[in-house]
Amino acid sequence: MLFQCTDAIVTLASVNIENLVVFYTKLLGFEPATLIPNVYAEFQLPGLKLGIFKPKQTNSSEFENSVRSKMSLCLEVSDLENAIAHLSLLGYPPPGEIIVASHGKEIYAYDPDGNRLILHQSKN
Repeated sequence: MLFQCTDAIVTLASVNIENLVVFYTKLLGFEPATLIPNVYAEFQLPGLKLGIFKPKQTNSSEFENSVRSKMSLCLEVSDLENAIAHLSLLGYPPPGEIIVASHGKEIYAYDPDGNRLILHQSKN
């Protein structure tokens, strides 16, 4: 018997959870739908929930990394240049240039913990 998935949540672990929650609140322009201070925050995005949690002390070593994660949070935007300007105002300007691909334009950026963001604008 197969299991039935009822929802999907992408979660980010952070020992600096409050800093990351503030960053995503400013980036997305709205407060988390669920907030347990210094423990967990959850943002409801179109088609996805983004959770941010502070790892328990007993398993924090599991989340320590010296290499960037291979996972990226891709955010579809309607105006890439505006999104880049907003991210730059938050103090996290994308380090590279806009990439033009067959599916549209995108740029890589990083949140305060170094998680990769892909800001993507589809072709019109």
